[in-house]
Amino acid sequence: MRVELTDDARAFVAHDWSPLVERDPSGTFFHTPAYLKLWWEEFGSGQLVVARARDGREDVAACVFEIVGPELRFLGGFDVTDYMGPVGLSGSRDAVAAAMLEGVESLSWSQADLRGLPEDSAWLAALARAAGERGLRVRETDDGVAPILPLPPRRDDYLHQLAPKLRHEIRRKQRRLVQEAGDYRITLSTPDTVQRDLDAFFELHRASPGPKGRFMHASMEIFFRRLADAFLGPHVFHVAFLELGGKKAAGAVGFDYGRTFSLYNSAFDREFAHLSPGIVLVANLIGEAIDNGRELFDMLKGDLEYKYRLGARPRRVRALVVDR
Repeated sequence: MRVELTDDARAFVAHDWSPLVERDPSGTFFHTPAYLKLWWEEFGSGQLVVARARDGREDVAACVFEIVGPELRFLGGFDVTDYMGPVGLSGSRDAVAAAMLEGVESLSWSQADLRGLPEDSAWLAALARAAGERGLRVRETDDGVAPILPLPPRRDDYLHQLAPKLRHEIRRKQRRLVQEAGDYRITLSTPDTVQRDLDAFFELHRASPGPKGRFMHASMEIFFRRLADAFLGPHVFHVAFLELGGKKAAGAVGFDYGRTFSLYNSAFDREFAHLSPGIVLVANLIGEAIDNGRELFDMLKGDLEYKYRLGARPRRVRALVVDR
């Protein structure tokens, strides 16, 4: 096995590793070359390192890094890319991890901050072992919590699998919304409406208190619009709203990729806070994901109470800090 490194951004297209993402149980939309290419174009600031592990003529794994100052990182940043790291064939992880680390050791960095590795990812242990075997100092640290909700085969089964208290709470919120505000409808963006819909979503988001309201700065808006341009057509990027009387009471952005629907971001109109439109909207998105045959609803990073009220369970995300 050999690892090939390049700093040429054309590798995102020339060496498309999407099939590896699809075959890796740890692979997500965030690992795809199309997503990482877009992120690099908007936020990349260091030295790009695209690594491919090859066995003969076959690509068996891929990973993209960025060197910022003295630090080696997985490409994707720390604020908008929930999962990062290698993807590849399951039978080659240990060999790939060793070869990848050997390859990047030739580059100029003093510490690696490798975040975005779910605790149940086989890559977490493989990379830690490989670093230790190479005599590098490695420690595992926390990188947040990404609650996940395994989905049943049928929509009706979703509520039945919840604890009675949670099930009654969701039903009560749905009834109260209708009783106090009238019938609601769920709308999904189309190519004709998505940019206007994003305007409305950004407005809801900026009205949020604290850091959430400050998150949607100008460069982040551009990033979201580019995600829509690139991935709405392939039915990966979704913008959904819960509307009351024609007014957008809550909105959500998500990714539908493989067997998983991922809730990327959400916001709601504080005028309707007492009616919990965000909870009702996400509950509807969970039902849609079940109807579409998805097996997992990933709430992504953020250890927030509402995710557990919808039945999610915590999954920790880890980081490896490697010192030379």
